Amino acid sequence: MDHIDKKIIEELQKNSSIPVSELSKKIGITTTPCWNRIKKLEEDKIIISKTISLDNNKINLDTTVFLSISIQNHKEEWLKNFEKVVNKYDEIIEVHRISGSNMDYQLTILIPSIKEYDIFQQKLIKEIQCTNLSSQFSMNTIKKTNKLSLEYI
Repeated sequence: MDHIDKKIIEELQKNSSIPVSELSKKIGITTTPCWNRIKKLEEDKIIISKTISLDNNKINLDTTVFLSISIQNHKEEWLKNFEKVVNKYDEIIEVHRISGSNMDYQLTILIPSIKEYDIFQQKLIKEIQCTNLSSQFSMNTIKKTNKLSLEYI
């Protein structure tokens, strides 16, 4: 990946629906090479998808919950079930295996209210065997972005 690819990615992160003709002008190359580079970045799985960002508050997903889960059973069967369950629910927008605490997984959940979260959490408890759950609620989102730093490539 060279500096032109980086410029393409930077611009697409700002606006993924920018026409290739406009993007190529911003980058300083012609349309066909620009399109070819985008296709190569997609083939190489550097660009995974082009998406839109929504304001979760405007679509009635006002409550952000960070659910930490600790488990005792670290077997493959448990992990397969866990992955199946978390991928089943659109309310769960991120899942991380974590270290540095007594918890094993961190889930980010967007939901309309604490009441709805309580109902949702009860569903999860029935489907995921765990030894401990801890919920933290976001009071205010300071920063939220899909843009990734290209400084390290």
